[in-house]
Amino acid sequence: MDTQYAQYPLLPLRGYLVFPTSVLNLDVGRPRSIDAVNAALRTNSEIFLATQLDISVEEPTIADLHAVGTIAVIKQVVTLPAGTVRLLVEGQTRARLESVVREIPYMSVRVELMPDQDVASVYVEALMRRALGSFEYYVKSGKKISPEIFITISTMDKPGQLSDAIATHLNLNIEDRQRLLTAVDVSERLELLNELLSRELEILDIEKRLNSRVRKQMEKNQREYYLREQMKAIQRELGQKDDRGSEVEELREKVEEQKLPAEVAERCHKEIDRLERMPPGVAEAVVVRNYLDWVLTLPWSNLSTDSLDVKRAEEILDEDHYGLEKVKSRIIEYLAVRHLTNQLKGPILCLVGPPGVGKTSLARSVARALGRNFVRMSLGGVRDEAEIRGHRRTYVGAMPGRIIQVLRQAKTRNPLFLLDEVDKMSMDFRGDPSAALLEVLDPEQNNTFSDHYIELPFDLSQVLFLTTANSKFGIPRPLLDRMEIITISGYTEEEKLQIANRHLVPKALSSHGLRRDQLTFGEQGLRKVINEYTREAGVRNLEREISAVCRKVAKEVVAGATKTFTITVQNVPRFLGVPRYRFNASEQRDAIGISTGLVWTESGGDTATVEVTVMQGKGNLILTGQLGEVMRESAQAAYSYVRSRAGELGIDAEFYQNCDIHVHVPEGAIPKDGPSAGITLATALTSALSKRAVRKDVAMTGEITLRGRVLPIGGLKEKLLAAHRSGVKTVIVPKDNKRDLEEVPRNILRRLNVRLVENMSEVLETAFSPGEQRG
Repeated sequence: MDTQYAQYPLLPLRGYLVFPTSVLNLDVGRPRSIDAVNAALRTNSEIFLATQLDISVEEPTIADLHAVGTIAVIKQVVTLPAGTVRLLVEGQTRARLESVVREIPYMSVRVELMPDQDVASVYVEALMRRALGSFEYYVKSGKKISPEIFITISTMDKPGQLSDAIATHLNLNIEDRQRLLTAVDVSERLELLNELLSRELEILDIEKRLNSRVRKQMEKNQREYYLREQMKAIQRELGQKDDRGSEVEELREKVEEQKLPAEVAERCHKEIDRLERMPPGVAEAVVVRNYLDWVLTLPWSNLSTDSLDVKRAEEILDEDHYGLEKVKSRIIEYLAVRHLTNQLKGPILCLVGPPGVGKTSLARSVARALGRNFVRMSLGGVRDEAEIRGHRRTYVGAMPGRIIQVLRQAKTRNPLFLLDEVDKMSMDFRGDPSAALLEVLDPEQNNTFSDHYIELPFDLSQVLFLTTANSKFGIPRPLLDRMEIITISGYTEEEKLQIANRHLVPKALSSHGLRRDQLTFGEQGLRKVINEYTREAGVRNLEREISAVCRKVAKEVVAGATKTFTITVQNVPRFLGVPRYRFNASEQRDAIGISTGLVWTESGGDTATVEVTVMQGKGNLILTGQLGEVMRESAQAAYSYVRSRAGELGIDAEFYQNCDIHVHVPEGAIPKDGPSAGITLATALTSALSKRAVRKDVAMTGEITLRGRVLPIGGLKEKLLAAHRSGVKTVIVPKDNKRDLEEVPRNILRRLNVRLVENMSEVLETAFSPGEQRG
């Protein structure tokens, strides 16, 4: 068949496409397009319609149009306001754009006509039937297509006409419509039409399922709403209140009243909406209510104002505690910096010291000086990570961790938070609580602390954390790295006397209902109580003994005694019984094979006696007294030193072959460990083997090496206090510990002769009695 060409005015379409046999209204507004319409009307009313590739192009060229378009006949023209023209066009046949004949005043183009070819085959018939069946299902699926249109289309017997009529009424995008228009071959067009029909029917099925699901949900919600409204009406008739509605409204009011962060407020509104939709009796509603109760009672924005008066803070700290200058100084420094800037994050201070020295009470005084709320959390025995971070809400009976619980109790976001006994934590299969504390006690990341139950970031950066411990060795290293250690040593006798007069005695009199004219503690009487009835670094037992005296006096007063009681050195045993400890408990005389060492314990410093006896034997070294591994190694090192220097020390060089040496540290039921007894063991061994006596008024501490060097030790202040209590006059200390003497009270140093040594020969020179001869 010959190819037919013709020339027509061109009307570019934006977002439209006209199929052959279809009738469509078009609005025309561009001047060149209106000129093209007028030119068509002047001839035979035929015009070529081509769709633009890009609808934003105002003056399209041939390159901006799809190559295949439709020859249409203009059936009607209506002029609208603002110069716009509305056309009613009917598509006639396909045509391919070949070239532009003219461009001004309108575009006229030469096109190749592409009429449909009648094709009769079984395959085409099958495609037509399938297309009609699918289109029938499409019409019956609720699309706004009248049944008359389907009847009209079903009477069409030409495959090309049928496919174009069906495509006209399908909800297709412009790209799919153009593909159908471009398909000149009728069988290809029917195949593409069936493919698009299948896709549309699949989309319809999905829409049906979604609509059905939404409708069921809406029906359920409407039914529940109707029932709830009926319940409210019944309750109103019975004079009952709508507790659920009032509860939800009350929660919403709380959210609005509190200055919550945006993220927290959003979460609360979501949970309230969930609660409102839930039936009142379900278990999940109880979980949501508990969660909202916790979140809304936390102090998200409630800050207390710090009292930055440095002088007043000093007065409060001095009023509550005697001594402890180092701690007080650190607190005053913090206040001074806060006075100059408000950007300082809360420091993490760790108070390390023996029991009874006032660590917990000091934290209360600091809170009072700062004007902050005081809260305390004991970590002793905590072994579950959930104690710190809380449980997930999915668990039955879940609760927030103790950090959040205590902050709720504090009612402010910047309290003074005391973490007591941080060295007493442990771990098991439930996790490591010390690892959970790493985030809490890190000033760089605790501004977004997240509890597993709350699941919202809470700012802990304004909290002033204080921790306490008896020994820093029990604190995990990563946790210790985040804290500033402040060591609180034991009290001297003078400090205990002052604390008793200023704090303990007035407190005891008040708590026992006694007046000062009924009971008076003399200075010497208090000293006797301190020295002979207590032996501790702190003042806890001293407070108990003073209370015991007050109880005895209270009994006398109730029995009718009217006289004034004064506690003196002579009558202390009447109230407290026989003295429990011996003051100046050092050895009564110089002795061979016995030396006095100074030890450190969690309860403060103390003295320990090392005894050595030499027996006939085979060179065995026997160690008793429940010694730890490190102390046993110190004994071995001291033994090797003595053996290597036997000639210099005046000892039989063959003693290790025919003598057994027994080293014993009394109080065998008490575990002992540490390297600081090295020089004490070496001195006792040398004394026993050389038959030279050790001075009774000498005590010593220091680690020994195989070469006889004396290495530094820790806890020097506590050890010197113990030496003073025991009546020791001379103390041998490693020379490298000279810097630690700065922390020892001057009145103690004046009463002790502290000898700084570097090697074992200096130790022996000081320890042995004057005039002792070797051998």
